[in-house]
Order: sequence, then structure tokens, then C-alpha cells
Amino acid sequence: MKSVHPLFSWNFYGIISISFYGRRGLYSTINKTDAFAAPGCCLLTGGMTMDFKNKKTTIALIVCAVILALIGWRVWANIQAKKAEANRSGKEKVAVVTAAYPERKTIVPKFRFSGTLDPVWQADVAAKVDGRIEQVLVNEGDAVSAGEVLAILDRTDTDASLLNAKGLYADAKTDYEKAQADLARYTKLYAAGAISKESLDNKQFALENAKGKLDAAQGNLNSADSQAGGTRVTTPRPGIIQKRYYQEGYYAKVGTALFQIADISTLLAKIDVPEGYVQSIAVGNPVEIHIPSMSGDNKTVQGIITRVSPVATLPARTFEAEVSVDNSDGRLRGGVYADTTFTANPKDNALTIPMSAIVMRDDQRTVYVIEDGHAVRKVITTGYIGENLVEVLSGLSEKDQVITGGQNKFKEGGQVKVSGEG
Repeated sequence: MKSVHPLFSWNFYGIISISFYGRRGLYSTINKTDAFAAPGCCLLTGGMTMDFKNKKTTIALIVCAVILALIGWRVWANIQAKKAEANRSGKEKVAVVTAAYPERKTIVPKFRFSGTLDPVWQADVAAKVDGRIEQVLVNEGDAVSAGEVLAILDRTDTDASLLNAKGLYADAKTDYEKAQADLARYTKLYAAGAISKESLDNKQFALENAKGKLDAAQGNLNSADSQAGGTRVTTPRPGIIQKRYYQEGYYAKVGTALFQIADISTLLAKIDVPEGYVQSIAVGNPVEIHIPSMSGDNKTVQGIITRVSPVATLPARTFEAEVSVDNSDGRLRGGVYADTTFTANPKDNALTIPMSAIVMRDDQRTVYVIEDGHAVRKVITTGYIGENLVEVLSGLSEKDQVITGGQNKFKEGGQVKVSGEG
């Protein structure tokens, strides 16, 4: 078998030369451009010789070298193509945009909050005395008026206590009247010199003692009378029976809630208003209330701000605003979810831009203005945002031409022109 000596060389221009030498001289030479060679750099010079035992190994090495060279060339060609494309795209294009100038106008801010429409008054009515429930006179859903009897408890014990108190009061009253008569008689006797001053003083003390006992008896009588009256459970205000907790036969203890009553003639929505908005609302401002669970004309109703808390609630620093809704006709239900829209005090001469001009960057509200045909980004401070407009507090003037559409067509500093302009 012939001995073959390949010589690999990497020349100055990135050409791979593979020469095969044998005993009789040069067999062949293969040249291939190396995709990874940079002009002006000689990475490998000289030669390496290697003995190959058979032609198959030699051919395999040649094929591998060629494949690697082709792959490298392909990669290099792709890189060059992308660079060329980048260069072409890097050439500045003129983006067509829409733009407008800021306007001064009177705005009426509207703020939206969520809440619940609760009854103006709601309470549990409890038993004032211990006793077994003898009668329940109302059912859930019944409308009741102030002072109406809701239930009657057993009066046996309370009536007995009342009779005893009346008897004690009658005895105390008799003793007091007798003490009054004794004092009057002893006063005359003392004036005639028939008795001593000490005897007169004793009668005076007896009268005062009798007066004290009479007052105590009167108090016991009033208490017993109140206890007897407590067997008639009444409502302090008009409303609707929401819950009836017990039936006849239940033995109620003092303080046991027997009914829950709500006055829904007026509904209240308590809204937590952020401190940044509280200066824009006032008592008497109208509020539009949207109730998703209702239907028809009852879905949207009108309310009015009746109270604004003077002190913020910490740590949120919100102010509670109370919105009242007239429900004297009972068309609305208490406890339902509601979306409220507050109409704030009007703002005159406010600088405004369309909402479409706002571009959020790094959690900042920014806009692009056109200066000398280029898009320049500006950070702005905003006030009220709504109704498709934004109130600008700082960062813009009326002379700034603000881009309102097409912000995705250019980069900051890019060349732009307004649609419709030549």
C-alpha cells in the first residue's frame, strides 16, 4: 500500500489547501474558502503530515473538511445577509402618524367606585325580660310601623311582680302621708310650748325617712311596670321584618334577639374615596348608581352625597362618602352590589389631550410630540382621566403637537409626518 502524506495549510486569504504527497510526488490539491477566516489574519501556517493507512480514511477526512467548510460559508453568508438587511432597515423611514394640539376646556370629572346599598337603619329587636314566647304577631317580609307589637311573652311572673310593687308603693305612700300629718300636729304643739324641740325634730326626721321609702317604692313600681310592658316586644322604628329568629314556646332571655328589622325607605352606599379625589366632591353632588342585579328602569338610579367624612381612614388614607338613594316606593332591595359614578365639581380651563396619546413607559405616562419632524418623548403629570380625555397638569403646552396615533410605527427620535400633510 502506498504511503500518502496530506499537507493541510491555511493561507493568508482563508483558503484551505489540502495537498497529498506520496513517494512519487504530489497526488492532488484541494482548495476551499474557509468561512471562519478573517482577511488579514493568518491563523494556521505550515503543514501537518499524517500517514493514512487506506484511501477510505483519506476520502472521509476530505468529505468532512468540505462539509465543515460549506457549513461555515453558509453561516458567514447568513450573517452578511442579516447585516445588509439591518443596514437597509436602519436607513431612516418616515412614519405617518396622527397628531393634535392640547386643548383648553371645562371638564366635569367623573369617578367610578363600587359599594353596597344598605338600609338606612337595621337592628335586632331583643326581649327586655325573661319569658316564654306566647304569641308571634308578624312574619318575615311584613312591613311594620314604629311601636307596633311584634310578639308577646308570658306575663305571669311580671304581673305578680307588678302587683307586689303596687302594694309596697301603697304602704310607703300611707306612711309618708301619716308622717306629714304627725309633723303638722307636732309643729302646732311646739308653737304652744307643749312639746320639746327634740320631739319636733324626730317627727321631721320621720317624714324625711317616709319620703325616701316612698321614692324607693315608686322606683320599684316603675321597674315592675316596665318589666310587665317588656313582655310586649315592639319595634322602635318602621321597617321590614327581615328575620324572625324564634317561634312560640321558646323561652327568651333578656337581650335575646327575636327579630331583625331594616328600614329600606332610604338606602345608603358608603364609598371609600381616595384622598386625591376627595377635594373634587362635595355634599349635594349627584351620583349615578348602576345596580347589575336589577332590571329595567331600576337598573340605574340617582343618588346624592349626604356626608363626606372629615377624617381619613388609615392606613389607606381614604375618606368615607355616604350616598343616599330614595327608596320610599320600595322598588329597590337592600344589600345589593352597586357601581357608583360620582360627578365632581367642574374644572375650568383644563389642558387636555386625547387618551390615545398616552404611552406607558417604565410606569410613567408619556407622550410623543413632533419637533422638527422627529418624535420626541415627554413625561407628563396627569390629573383626571376619563371620557376619552386626559387632563395634563405639567409636561406639555398648547403649542406642542402631540402624536395621537401610530406610535408603533417609529422609535424615539424617528422621523414622522402627520397624515394628510404633504
